Amino acid sequence: MEEEQYKTGGKSIVLIDGVCHLCQGLVRFIIPRDPKSRFLFAPLQSETAGGMLSAGGLGSDQLNTVVLVENGTCYTESAAVLRIARGLRFPWPAAYIFILVPRPLRDALYRLVARNRYRWFGRDEQCLLPTPEIRKRFL
Repeated sequence: MEEEQYKTGGKSIVLIDGVCHLCQGLVRFIIPRDPKSRFLFAPLQSETAGGMLSAGGLGSDQLNTVVLVENGTCYTESAAVLRIARGLRFPWPAAYIFILVPRPLRDALYRLVARNRYRWFGRDEQCLLPTPEIRKRFL
């Protein structure tokens, strides 16, 4: 499922698997490339994310994908990643050109990485604890 309605109050919210090193790396990648603080973050395991997923019509089985809540819509899998790239500073918006690749192909590659992320990148026993300087970006 790529899209579902949900209200975000103007900010884009990135929901990540809080125990996944790849997902934690995504947060660390986004923050310095998002000087306008357009993106806020929450672990998928949190109560906040659970409420957003439920309101957006997504189930708790979404722990295997990044979810972007943007302008009242939930995006998952490759659509979420490409829309995040589009919102970063130059040159990352250029990656949005890959939206032209048919969604089944993009999502198949995304799912391959998602299935193997713990084995390839590792995982923690608890969710990422943000540093004091980025804590204000977490819900």
